[in-house]
Amino acid sequence: MRGFRWPPPPDSGPRTWGPGPGGPRTGRPALPEPETELVTTPHGVRLERLVTGTGDPVTVFAHGLGNGIATTRPFGSGVNGRKVFFQFRGHGRSDSPDGPWDYLDLARDLRAIADLGRASRAFGASLGAGALCRLLAESPERFDRLVFFLPAVLDEPRGPAARERITDLLEAVESGDASAVADIVTLELPPAVRNTPAGWAYLRQRLDQLLRDGLADGLATLTDQTPLRRISDLAVTAPALVIGCAGDDLHPVEVAERLAAALPQATLHVYDRPGVLWSERADLRERISGFLNE
Repeated sequence: MRGFRWPPPPDSGPRTWGPGPGGPRTGRPALPEPETELVTTPHGVRLERLVTGTGDPVTVFAHGLGNGIATTRPFGSGVNGRKVFFQFRGHGRSDSPDGPWDYLDLARDLRAIADLGRASRAFGASLGAGALCRLLAESPERFDRLVFFLPAVLDEPRGPAARERITDLLEAVESGDASAVADIVTLELPPAVRNTPAGWAYLRQRLDQLLRDGLADGLATLTDQTPLRRISDLAVTAPALVIGCAGDDLHPVEVAERLAAALPQATLHVYDRPGVLWSERADLRERISGFLNE
């Protein structure tokens, strides 16, 4: 990584090559990675886990595809009680059992971590929101409070743009080509952020994690799958917060709207443009913590 020269440093950044010690240190898109542990689940898959905070309630946080603990931790920064973060199979140091995998496998991972941590509340982002829906289809009363952030798919397959982006990321990570991975990861950033110290710091953190840990081949089978056979399978009555975003091709706002309509005690909030982790970070954290802390 020391000789890595793509993309060029932002105007306010250093003039040295690549993300070495002179790289920008401003901006905090993801918290530093703390020491984690591997826990053995009842279904035999070891999963990487981090527990922070103390007391009740306990909230489990499920990340999106290609993400993990580091990118999910900011969502829990204002949430009371204990917070349980983990890596799905095929991510980080978690096991990668033989595939193909489906959303039932992800739901088992999520359920195991929630049960081991005695979590009564759940947060799911993108892929994690899908896994949470699959778990709730089997156990609608498992959690007493729910947050769905940018749900991507319910009972209809992802669109071609989303499938292509995911496939490109998996192939780039498998190749080990830092430039190819950076090309894909950069698309996660709003254009206004890409040439800034904060954007460079985010890119560096994501590259370090993806090139170090990789992503399992089994994740590729999820791109054409849905967590639900039909949305009416959800018989959840717990209060829920559903957060969508207009103009997000990977997480169509229609999916968030349909999910909120299917949950009788759901509150829907839609941001008017993508990149809310950058443009609406404070509002997003307050919205999530305010709901979960009620």
